[in-house]
Amino acid sequence: MATTDFKDYYAVLGVSKTASADEIKQAFRKLARKYHPDVNPGNKQAEARFKEVNEAYEVLSDPDKRQKYDQFGQYWKQVGQGNPYGGGVGVDMGGFDFSQYGSFDDFINELLGRFGGGSTRSTRQSYSYRTSTGAGPGGFGSFNDFGFQDAGVGTAQDTEAIISLTFSEAFHGVQKRFNLGNETIDVRIPAGAKPGTRLRVRGKGQISPLTQQRGDLYLKVELQSHPFFQFEGDNLVCEVPITPDEAVLGASIEVPTPDGSVNVKLPAGVRSGQSLRLRGKGWPQPKSGRSDQLVKIAIATPRDISQQEREYYEKIRAIRTYNPRSHLQNIRL
Repeated sequence: MATTDFKDYYAVLGVSKTASADEIKQAFRKLARKYHPDVNPGNKQAEARFKEVNEAYEVLSDPDKRQKYDQFGQYWKQVGQGNPYGGGVGVDMGGFDFSQYGSFDDFINELLGRFGGGSTRSTRQSYSYRTSTGAGPGGFGSFNDFGFQDAGVGTAQDTEAIISLTFSEAFHGVQKRFNLGNETIDVRIPAGAKPGTRLRVRGKGQISPLTQQRGDLYLKVELQSHPFFQFEGDNLVCEVPITPDEAVLGASIEVPTPDGSVNVKLPAGVRSGQSLRLRGKGWPQPKSGRSDQLVKIAIATPRDISQQEREYYEKIRAIRTYNPRSHLQNIRL
């Protein structure tokens, strides 16, 4: 085995051999952002560096793989120094015979479960990355899940990715341009996608090295936060502030919905935290129709009031008959 075969993954990530898992992760994220294909379009050197960084992180982020890699490094060093156990003779490095590998690539391919170097094992790759629109700092995403799972010999390789949408895009549906590294595709997102929704794009996954068949791309939807709307199950939820007099006397107020504002009648005596249901004003459903929108009431106490308002509040206090704490009078331990 030539000494030039061995790759120093610690040097690739710029960390020491005693680096913690967090230090390795931080170094990886920094380099992945720097060499990401979206940041370096058409730059083959950056692409190669990006792949090298990914490979180094996949090995060093897994304790078992990292241990075997460190042992292999010791074996490589012995061979390079002319150790008498090198040159194809079995060397015991913690119960693992590294002399069975003809090159570093053979060792890494088997360690990562990849096809190559004479291996007969096929794999299913699970990458996780984001579109270049609305995905993380600097407008680009990051590859962050480099796990390999055995999918059986010859199985086409599916790819899973995360796509980030605004509430408006998910509600109305949108066409997104998605960067797969060496290919750009347009994906139509149907109206009503929710957090966790998985969309299948046939024939846009990885290519099986045995059958040359291409797997599918699965897009997992993430929604960017919205200042007003949130999800509660299938329904949309919002919080609307009202004044104390509206709570006591009842009122007709305007409430935003995905389609625009509607008038909602508040019953007299409505309580803070109480929810009003707007039927059919929520999220598009897969089969037909819309879910409901829940309007949570929050009584807002004014801080700055006029002198006249203060006088009236004092008059109300003087003649008030309702005591909201009357049921607490006899509580003891």
